Amino acid sequence: MEAKDTRHNVLKLVRLGIDARNEYMVFMRKDCPVCISEGFEALNRIKVTKGEKTIVASLIVWDDESQLSHDQLGLSDAAIEALETKEGDLLRLSHLDALDSMSDVRKKIYGHRLNQAEFDRIIGDIVNRNLSNIQLSAFLASSTGNSLNQDEVIALTRSMINVGFKLDWGKDKVYDKHCIGGLPGNRTTPLVVSIVAAAGLTIPKTSSRAITSPAGTADTMEVVTNVNLTTGQMKNVVEQEGGCLAWGGSVQLSPADDILIRVEKALDIDSEGQMIASVLSKKAAAGSTDVVIDIPVGATAKVRSQEAAVHLSEKMVAVGKAIGLNIDIVLTDGSQPVGRGIGPALEAKDVLSVLRNENNAPDDLRERAIILAGRLLEMGGKAAEGSGTLEALRVLKSGAAYKKFTAICEAQGFFREPEVAPHKHRIRSAASGVVSEIDNRRLAKVAKLAGAPGAMTAGILLLTPLGTHVEENDTLFEIHAESQGELEYALSYLDAQKQIIKIKAT
Repeated sequence: MEAKDTRHNVLKLVRLGIDARNEYMVFMRKDCPVCISEGFEALNRIKVTKGEKTIVASLIVWDDESQLSHDQLGLSDAAIEALETKEGDLLRLSHLDALDSMSDVRKKIYGHRLNQAEFDRIIGDIVNRNLSNIQLSAFLASSTGNSLNQDEVIALTRSMINVGFKLDWGKDKVYDKHCIGGLPGNRTTPLVVSIVAAAGLTIPKTSSRAITSPAGTADTMEVVTNVNLTTGQMKNVVEQEGGCLAWGGSVQLSPADDILIRVEKALDIDSEGQMIASVLSKKAAAGSTDVVIDIPVGATAKVRSQEAAVHLSEKMVAVGKAIGLNIDIVLTDGSQPVGRGIGPALEAKDVLSVLRNENNAPDDLRERAIILAGRLLEMGGKAAEGSGTLEALRVLKSGAAYKKFTAICEAQGFFREPEVAPHKHRIRSAASGVVSEIDNRRLAKVAKLAGAPGAMTAGILLLTPLGTHVEENDTLFEIHAESQGELEYALSYLDAQKQIIKIKAT
């Protein structure tokens, strides 16, 4: 007969199979001796220890006697993975000491300024998973709007850089590009990386998955290749090809940002200060020195006015300078989606069409990409000032960019063609006239309800950009979905919306 463990506050692990994403959760019976003796209550933050490893988890009180007995506990899958434990292991439970970082968060909630040490405490506890999603939400909410001044953004950015791993490429100059976002289909990054790497510059690109959009660059690239690279794999690809197109989360650069992004996605918020810290901490951690940043400006883009764009530009340049980054800002038209595809596979098709110099490739996507790539070529001395766009176009037209793109994909594991969604539905014009306005945000929501980015082939194929003349009953756009149910979700939302695409009579 197995001897009973008599150590204080020890329970045996039962695997319940609960996916709580990044949240660590511990499940105990309310009448279990540890709960009673320690006075644990639902949602208490509790330390769970196995050997030398300790995590902090939120308590969920469990009443189902068939799955947990008095001497057992359950953990969410993420907590099990972090503790490197298995079913049947004995785990010790204890109270969590009060966190100084929550005093800092409360200070920010009440409108006070935070210093470097206070941001360091908050970010340190975020990376160590000491804060629950509720506490993370409080921190993010306290940082929305213009509540972070320039000094605070610099301090937050430094904190996010310092808690993670920083890549060193052994080069004086390493290039990068980023788009602020808010514009569906604006998938210039794969094009820019291919052109710049083909021209001989080093551009190790790490990108995020979608936060509030139907696709991020990592989502689009995952359609055609492997983006989940380790740091070692990423270095090998860059050494071989001069560039890469990897998901930033897989290489653990600025790890606090990856945690915050998940909560931001749930809250559907994206504050200016947090966004600057997120972008620039990733660039610095990736070892970049020179970065071109695209800021689309439009009524339904993320940045809605020229004044706001100038303010953001100045702030990004100043923060970049403070952390050692040379930032070049490009303001672009954010009045409508870019290209035709909105959603991972549809955007990948646009990218390939441009790289292959196909006759029907989206002109607007190509033009944006060569402007941004041209700026980097000028920064890197590969083109004279003012001639970067022409040089970028030459590299693209020569086929060198497409060759480099496929070589990068193969180096990352494979290259495959995008697939097509099995369900499609055409949305037709109710009148004749000219397309005069497109609501980026609501159009993106239709694509998300259709399944993007989780369903790779889902999204929208836009057939009528601004200025297009249409007749009554002409197709404005197609909704693509991988299931009939998701298609119905998108159509149900669309039925309640008026004039996502406005037609002006002529």
